[in-house]
Amino acid sequence: MTDTRQTISAPGAPAAVGPYSHAVRVDGLLFCSGQIPLDPATGELVGETPGEQARRCLENLRAVCSTAGATLERAVRVTVYMTDLAAFAEVNDVYATFFPSEPPARVTVGVTALPKGAQVEIDAIIAL
Repeated sequence: MTDTRQTISAPGAPAAVGPYSHAVRVDGLLFCSGQIPLDPATGELVGETPGEQARRCLENLRAVCSTAGATLERAVRVTVYMTDLAAFAEVNDVYATFFPSEPPARVTVGVTALPKGAQVEIDAIIAL
């Protein structure tokens, strides 16, 4: 590993629900761990719909980026995990409000389940 590797712990994001860092900064990139829709203050799952949950996930990622001195708009790659791909358009509408121009590359993956019963999880790689 390079000697420029630095772990990021973001006070404005929910506490990690496992043995991982919010993000790792290395060689001009910020690798953000997946965020589920947890309220940073309570640690409780929020949002009834996949769209509402996607919004909270992206807000949590924005807080991680801010702690690292970056912005979510500098994302180069985002992965969206969903338990119901039938809600793709709803999540896409919310997602588009966070990346109104020059959106990052993206992958959306349908999964059986996510931590804490979330419907959506989102991770990102950010250019610093």
